[in-house]
Amino acid sequence: MNRKIAIAVNASWNLFNFRTGLIRALIAGGYQVVTLAPVDEYVPRLEASGCRHVAVPMESRGTNPASDMLLFYRFLTVLRRERPAVFLGYTIKPNVYGSLAAGALGIPVINNIAGLGTAFHKESYLTTLARMLYRLALRRSSRVFFQNEDDRRQFIAEGLVQAGRTERIPGSGVDLDRFAPNPVLCPAEGRVLKKEGQFRFLLVARMLWDKGVREYVEAARRIRARHPSAECCLLGPLEVQNPAAISRAQMDAWSSEGVVRYLGVSDDVRVHLVDADCVVLPSYYREGVPRSLLEAAAMGCAVIASDSTGCRETVDGGVTGLLCRPRDVVDLVEKMEQMLAMTREARATMGRRGREKVEREFDERIVIERYLGAIRELLDRSGPS
Repeated sequence: MNRKIAIAVNASWNLFNFRTGLIRALIAGGYQVVTLAPVDEYVPRLEASGCRHVAVPMESRGTNPASDMLLFYRFLTVLRRERPAVFLGYTIKPNVYGSLAAGALGIPVINNIAGLGTAFHKESYLTTLARMLYRLALRRSSRVFFQNEDDRRQFIAEGLVQAGRTERIPGSGVDLDRFAPNPVLCPAEGRVLKKEGQFRFLLVARMLWDKGVREYVEAARRIRARHPSAECCLLGPLEVQNPAAISRAQMDAWSSEGVVRYLGVSDDVRVHLVDADCVVLPSYYREGVPRSLLEAAAMGCAVIASDSTGCRETVDGGVTGLLCRPRDVVDLVEKMEQMLAMTREARATMGRRGREKVEREFDERIVIERYLGAIRELLDRSGPS
């Protein structure tokens, strides 16, 4: 029986950071795993997990028809050569062009819709194009996993996918052994210590306006004026391939003003989460389920999240964290001050309940088992080959 699984994503760092648990579980289950993505510095670490990597160059945010047709041809060429038993697609370009290529070759497809992103913020030609492409690409998919119920309902209502082929999974899940409320597990290297008596807010995300960075910075400006002992930090990549990307010049200007502290990027976010008193994500981006909030909660950190698609799933308001209104600086400041006013014990209780929620609903093993079950079902249906 063919037991080769192809996994396609728009970046190798994404595979390494979010799919390594699944890759290892597939290999442990006797599957051969081939990963398809552009080459970057994460490929050697990715291959150390036991998979084989095939370079598939792509412009993750481009809308050039010629580039997209070339990407379809690349997927078609690679999949024809590799002949996997199942194709797993993540992110919009692999989900569209990889799925179309796999469908043309008769390869079963499992998609993962991890949020709708910028294209679905407001109606535009890009939204219309995205709908058309999704409808075309998903019509042959065997299973389409969604990370939140809002996105699943929208795709069904707009006729982009058949309801019977859809299923909601709890995001990408979290490795609960790695992300645990025990600072002893965290390496000291890269740690940025707080001053004594300081309260640290931390936003962890790609630096995009849509992630609520503007609102966070303005809230930080007001919080710092009222509470000088509070520190507002940001962690995540700048100048990413996205029209909403924040420039280094802008971040430098905020840092020079003293309103926020930019911590750069990290391959081990735990070293920063362990020193955060509260993790904040006021995003109005169409999130799937934000991994940063789940990892923070898994480590027992209190959180503030926007009451928006994807984010609200991670928080039980007033129990595991606080929910703020999207794009509302005044409300965000109010929630941050509410956190500042809590006792350490009250925040610790909130953090413990957040950890319990992640254990119940977002354990990475839940996600992995759903994938293994879907793959077994497809292979049983297709029979020996």
